[in-house]
Amino acid sequence: MSFQNRFLLIKIIFKFINILIIKNQMKKYALKILLALLAIVFISVVSSYNRLVRLEESRLSSWGDVENSYQRRNDLIPNLVNVVKGSANYEQTTLIQVIEARAKATSVKIESGNLNLSSMQNFQKVQEEISSSLSKLLVVVEKYPDLQANKNFLNLQEQLEGTENRIAYVREVFNNSTRIYNIQRRKAVTSIWVKYFYPKFEIQPYFQSQEGAENAPVVDFSNKK
Repeated sequence: MSFQNRFLLIKIIFKFINILIIKNQMKKYALKILLALLAIVFISVVSSYNRLVRLEESRLSSWGDVENSYQRRNDLIPNLVNVVKGSANYEQTTLIQVIEARAKATSVKIESGNLNLSSMQNFQKVQEEISSSLSKLLVVVEKYPDLQANKNFLNLQEQLEGTENRIAYVREVFNNSTRIYNIQRRKAVTSIWVKYFYPKFEIQPYFQSQEGAENAPVVDFSNKK
């Protein structure tokens, strides 16, 4: 083999080795890029999950405040009934309606894992029955001026008014928590991760009252002219 041919062969061998080195380096770069992309995806998946968990817990906590506020109103009703019984003699039907509505409402509880549209509608229905029966009771009370001046009655007036205002406030807070959760849930990247990794995070319903129910019953036992 001539010197020229040897030189050419060596040159070809070096080129081949160089190509192998370049390919190996490209594989290393490609692997690094792939690992970096996987890391970004993992961080995004975990971050979205943690954010949804935090927002869901905030929503459930807000719902707890809603239930507690309604329970506070339910706790005041027996005192109201007792004061009315002791100060006025009138048709028992109205009192019975209030008592029955309260008993029905206190039996309806929503577990945190069952906070859905159907359960909230059922909860709202029984609470609206209390509001309706209380409104009827207040109409009857207006016929008894001496009852309206009763100190216990005035105290209940203040407590019930505060409770109704609290109910309106915590319902608004709950719906705002739901809105923030749903916005995060609907975001493009989050919705993709939810679809493939944690489908349990569904769009959540708002606590919507029936028409007119957003207006709390007027609790006013003061004397009217």
